[in-house]
Amino acid sequence: MVNDIDQLQVDLGDGFQLATKVVIAVFLFGVALDVRPSDLRDVVRRPRAIGAGLLAQYLLMPVLTVLLTLALDVRGSVAIGMILVVCCPAGNLSNILTHRAGGDVALSISLTTASNVVAIVLTPAAVAFWCGLNPAADDLLNDVSINAWGMAAEVALLIGLPFAAGLLAAWRFPGFSARARRFVEPGALVLLLLIVVGGLAGQFAAFRTYVGAVALAIVLQNAISLLAGYGTGRGLRLAVPGVRAMTFELGVRNTGLALVLALGFFGDLGGVAFVAALWGLWDVTTGLVLSSWWRRATAPAAPAGSRGTPAAR
Repeated sequence: MVNDIDQLQVDLGDGFQLATKVVIAVFLFGVALDVRPSDLRDVVRRPRAIGAGLLAQYLLMPVLTVLLTLALDVRGSVAIGMILVVCCPAGNLSNILTHRAGGDVALSISLTTASNVVAIVLTPAAVAFWCGLNPAADDLLNDVSINAWGMAAEVALLIGLPFAAGLLAAWRFPGFSARARRFVEPGALVLLLLIVVGGLAGQFAAFRTYVGAVALAIVLQNAISLLAGYGTGRGLRLAVPGVRAMTFELGVRNTGLALVLALGFFGDLGGVAFVAALWGLWDVTTGLVLSSWWRRATAPAAPAGSRGTPAAR
């Protein structure tokens, strides 16, 4: 067992990567099943909130993450993993947590939709740009051959195709979509957790060795992400449900997508995948705790434009 996480190699096998891709596709299919024409119109009707959310995700969060990697002086592969995670869009887990917390579900779904659409172009470019601002990460990237077009194609396939299929299903088969929503999202979440836990269990020796090297960075990055979302919502003077929606949209990332990209494009840098997998577990944990606390603390009335649970419509 090597002691330098930058030298760690994580081999989870082709079957693991395929299973993760399938689950991500199901996740994005579930997101699209929940999208209504009104959500797309919301992007136009609420440009201030949507635009601020996207700017915070692809500008504010990467800046804060780069500064955090420099302040903690983390290893290069850890820095790449942290930057990769925040450059990925939100998933429909943020919609579920928003509903659980009594947040503005319509805003959450609109933000998730917008972030996934722009991620096809922005995620690959953002990863390359922001990693270049961390010397340790930049040095490792010089030794790794990254095909930017290949990453863009991978993101497009993982996001674009299932999302388009979900939109088509919701449009052509509304009855099927209404029934499928109840099972697709919670089922995909359970499967993703099982896959990540199973993958880490197969790398238990590495987990014990390196968890201490990344735990503080992941905990702080997750806290900063949630606080940035909360601060963005408050700065926009959104109502309490809107602030909660913005908190989860910035604080909960699609770590499954980050894990697939880590294994596909940073295969020789096991620390990148290690960070993405642990981030995913911690992400779910803090999201459930915060949404449960908000749910118990208050029971706000549903705001105008807010809807019921995404999984029950």
